[in-house]
Amino acid sequence: MVMEQTEIKEGADFPATNAREQPINRLFGTQPAAWLYLLPSLILFAVFVFYPLFRTLQLSFFLSDSKGLPTVFVGFNNYARLLSSPEFLASAGSTLLFVLYTVPTTIILALILALLANEKLKGIGFFRTIFSSSMGISVAASSVVWLFIFNPSAGILNRLLSLLGVTGINWLADPNWALFSVSLTTIWLHLGFTFLILLGGLQNIDEHLYENAQIEGCGYWYRLRRITLPMLSPTLFFVITVSMIDAFQTFGQIDLLTKGGPGNATNLIVYSIYQKAFINFDFGMASAEVIVLFLCILLITALQFKFGERKVHYQ
Repeated sequence: MVMEQTEIKEGADFPATNAREQPINRLFGTQPAAWLYLLPSLILFAVFVFYPLFRTLQLSFFLSDSKGLPTVFVGFNNYARLLSSPEFLASAGSTLLFVLYTVPTTIILALILALLANEKLKGIGFFRTIFSSSMGISVAASSVVWLFIFNPSAGILNRLLSLLGVTGINWLADPNWALFSVSLTTIWLHLGFTFLILLGGLQNIDEHLYENAQIEGCGYWYRLRRITLPMLSPTLFFVITVSMIDAFQTFGQIDLLTKGGPGNATNLIVYSIYQKAFINFDFGMASAEVIVLFLCILLITALQFKFGERKVHYQ
């Protein structure tokens, strides 16, 4: 009898416990502890990402004063002015050219260096360090170094051209060469990070695949095309996506090398936003340009995931 009463009491406690847990489960799911671990990250995202994005979207519909406070609601007038502005269209064209100059070149060079560094040769660790060294240099420091390299009278590039009998180029002051010069700086700056990521992807490829291909008599280029690139495709997809987003957001080297000149030849979208907001104090137009840039990056990233991920081979 005692055991039966105990069993009845224990059985009667379960519905009460479940009743208390149901509201918690509906709010946090079946693992509320997971939300506690995620809470610090969610707070940081809300404060530093979602709230600024919402405020920027709100400000893009207003004219603002010099302090950035909204004054007059103008609706989509800021967007209409922006999309019809020759300055913005020229800035968008320069940004696209900059992305085309930097992203494919950086990835191709980093892939070649990663393939060389992945070979099992004596002293290859030294070259791996050299290839990845640009990763540890800040944008400001590297821009100062490249200012000396591009110097029209004492720079090493014009010294080399003079040895070849070629007239020196005013790299940063010539509108035909300024964007190329900034792109060259950006390629060098991003090469180390891209190289390390691709080298890590190469070292994760199973060696048995290469051994089986060698037994079958497959050459290097066949192994590269049929084994290396397909197995490296997830890493390449990640690198392309990150490099594309980073190229659209380039600011530091533009500000230090050319300040958007000469003749707005290097006035990329992010630097144009900076000029409108913190030099001209036109925060409404600057916010509209931020939203347009955000939508462009979002669209390009979505297209990459839709069409590019189809060619990604996951092990």
